[in-house]
Amino acid sequence: MNRNISLYEAIGGAESLRRIVESFYPKVQAHELLGPLFPDNILPVMEKQIMFLTQFFGGPMLFSDEYGHPMMRARHMPFPITPKHAEAWLDCMRRALQEVSGLDEQLQLYIIERLSGPAHHFVNTPE
Repeated sequence: MNRNISLYEAIGGAESLRRIVESFYPKVQAHELLGPLFPDNILPVMEKQIMFLTQFFGGPMLFSDEYGHPMMRARHMPFPITPKHAEAWLDCMRRALQEVSGLDEQLQLYIIERLSGPAHHFVNTPE
């Protein structure tokens, strides 16, 4: 990966990020552990995820501009999140990244590595 560009730019910016999120959330909704944590109307969740990941990957500060500081751990506290949930979330993202054409395998691995810290940081319930 070129270290002179952001991860947001490396994945292809807004269009590519939207494709990743649009591939990701059907997997989340269909997952037996994750699906029940999400509302039936997933579109607002997807939009927030796009805004957050844009910012998290070094693009414009969309989430903070709209909602203030992300405080992601606090925002996830109302939901029971176990290590299994974190791994399931990462697996759904891994599969979404594989589906989005044009993303190099090393870039996919780097994205999962970058997301692993936050995914496990949200864990608030033991197995």
